[in-house]
Amino acid sequence: MSERVIPGRMGGLITLSAADALWSALTAGSGVPAAAGVFTCSPADARAGYVLLGNEVVETVQTSAGRWSVVETDVRRAAAKLNAVEMDRQDLVRIGPFHIAQQQHTYGAPLRWRRRIAQELQEETAGPECAARGEDGRLRHLAGIDWRRIFVARTQYQTLRTWWLPRAAVRLLDAAEHTERQWQQAVQQPSGAVTAPPSSRQQAQTTEGQEATSTDHPTGPRRPYSGELKGQLYSVLSRKPGISGKVAGWACAVCRTAPAAVLDHCHEHGYVRAPVCQSCNTQERPDHLYSNTIRVAGRYKRLFDTHATDWLRHWHRCSGCRARTTLPLPHLAAWTAHTACRPLRPTHRAPRGSRGHKPCGVLRVSWTGNQNAPRSCLLIVVVDFCPSGEHRVLARVPYREAAERFRTWLAETAPDVAAAAGPDRLDDLPAQPRSVIADTSEEGLALF
Repeated sequence: MSERVIPGRMGGLITLSAADALWSALTAGSGVPAAAGVFTCSPADARAGYVLLGNEVVETVQTSAGRWSVVETDVRRAAAKLNAVEMDRQDLVRIGPFHIAQQQHTYGAPLRWRRRIAQELQEETAGPECAARGEDGRLRHLAGIDWRRIFVARTQYQTLRTWWLPRAAVRLLDAAEHTERQWQQAVQQPSGAVTAPPSSRQQAQTTEGQEATSTDHPTGPRRPYSGELKGQLYSVLSRKPGISGKVAGWACAVCRTAPAAVLDHCHEHGYVRAPVCQSCNTQERPDHLYSNTIRVAGRYKRLFDTHATDWLRHWHRCSGCRARTTLPLPHLAAWTAHTACRPLRPTHRAPRGSRGHKPCGVLRVSWTGNQNAPRSCLLIVVVDFCPSGEHRVLARVPYREAAERFRTWLAETAPDVAAAAGPDRLDDLPAQPRSVIADTSEEGLALF
């Protein structure tokens, strides 16, 4: 489309409707199907300050006349990047449904494309009344991509329905999440702390600074947790009447300041660790992308570096992890990527004005098999978004080797925690710990 036929152009800015027309024209022959109305249709919202197109952020500006516009060159750049993506529609990657990932992946970039796809598909299967209710808010595109045109649903054994997208689209949407997160962090004000409205603060505190009375939480200071729930199974304890009120009476066993809200437990062995607050529970939770893949986010520095002893002591409150001197498989995988493979991670020169080198990309670790078959379990550590290679494999570490490395590191980092662990403490352990991680070593389920 030539520039002279684009309406609304003023100083390099074009209106949102003109941007829609330009985007459609430029991406007409793209290998990745582009959606129409990416600037004006849901889920696009110009008031957010940007629109995400592929892995490009196109900023929106409001003119003096109150009209929302975008820079034309930004739209052209985003279209050119989308057109450069080559996609094999036969090379598919399973994207769901993964119940564990959907429940645990509750933070990150607002795109959250896996959750959005799952939500729309679940609404469709819920019945015609649900579909009718959601007609106006239906998800029409993801980062400018018409995912409906490349989406594949498979049914196995007439019962299990799985969802698939081409590998190139999955990588593009993952990159879009990463780009959006980086952009938001860049524009966030350093002092931009959000303050709760007065009504919310009054519900939490009295004028004297003491905790307000609530029917769900006891009054007065919370008592410190002293291991009262040691060795108890979560499946049994969580069913006991009044347990939520008892949990609320403790201070968080990790930060020791906030009131406890939930019982953290080991999903691998089933034992209760301790009552913790929602914040610490979120930090402890692995950042699942898939049922056997996690992204090693920046918060792992706190878990394995700055506050490692506190977290190791907390994880070893599980009798199973303590007896085997290890961590649950997702946590061990995160430790392997973040700590054991740190020397292998590529670096690049820091931006101008800064010193030293900056670690490259984002770490991701996946595994085949599960911890109950250690000989077949392999951890694969990859760095994403690396300029020298989009998906670069750093290491392939057998499960047994990763566990042995962890034991050595534990003895050096937290000797008191290591001293309390060991194979001689196997009392009351289940004979066969249940596996909560699906075995994805079957043919055709490799993710990358």
